[in-house]
Amino acid sequence: MTSNSIFIRIVVREIMNLRFDLRQVRAFLAVSQTLHFKQAAEVLCITQPALSRMIKGLEESISAELFSRTTRQVELTVAGRLFLEECQKAINHLERASHLARQAASGDIGHLSIAYNDFSINGVLPSILELFKEQYPEITVDLAYMPSHQQHKALLDHEIDVGFLIGPLELEGIETYRAATEKIVVILPRRHPLATRNQLNIADLADEKFIMGTESGWSEFRHTIFNLCMRAGFTPQVVQEASTSSGIFGLVAANMGISLYSDCITRFQREDIVVAPLDDDTCTVETIAAWSGAYVTPSFQLFRQHLKHQLDNPPLPST
Repeated sequence: MTSNSIFIRIVVREIMNLRFDLRQVRAFLAVSQTLHFKQAAEVLCITQPALSRMIKGLEESISAELFSRTTRQVELTVAGRLFLEECQKAINHLERASHLARQAASGDIGHLSIAYNDFSINGVLPSILELFKEQYPEITVDLAYMPSHQQHKALLDHEIDVGFLIGPLELEGIETYRAATEKIVVILPRRHPLATRNQLNIADLADEKFIMGTESGWSEFRHTIFNLCMRAGFTPQVVQEASTSSGIFGLVAANMGISLYSDCITRFQREDIVVAPLDDDTCTVETIAAWSGAYVTPSFQLFRQHLKHQLDNPPLPST
């Protein structure tokens, strides 16, 4: 039995065990949004007593009070807030399932949702996408920039088909495939004293001022940098932060400090910065492709096959 078959059996069993239905959930969502039974009833085009009975039946089914009611106001209880969060996820999944079913019924199953981070879009991903589009031009691809840690949640919530992010990653139900392992390099202003060196050691950077990506967008890579520096006996002195790769490069070019980056930067041509390799080959950053093993669309099956084939059979270097 396949993993998809097992997943479907589990989902069907859990649905059959539920003692409430989708109409009650939609009624709950309407009241949660308006915090007013009369307004929610008008939105749903039902009477207020009918709405009250639906909410009461839902609360009895799950054995929890979802709303705190007074003569003046309606508020969500703690249980209600938790129930709301999960119901919104469930509704999103059902709407996505309905959308995919309509696409399949009409013969249009060609759609992919892909998230990427800075290293993947500046490194391995463009060639993967280019060859995939050549092979499957009828499949549309939606690309969304998303920091690695945000992709974790998007994968678990089935908001994307596949993510390209910093690895390794261990999340229940999420499958991964190594897309690239790239060396970490030092980025220096062109006139920096260390810019003439053929290679550097992390310890050479102990007294330098660091430019880093922001915590909100670069937390995974910041963690890697801090570990490397602390392993060399120092904590990096962060003086400036930027939210994008181009921002980091610009700050380094302005002689505000130095930075560490993936060697995918060598694909860029900038005359105002110097890229210096490290003498430690273990200083690397891994890019992985990740997806939910329980939620695979026909289009993504084709992309997964293409991805593994291309990564397992890289093109020969040009002579």
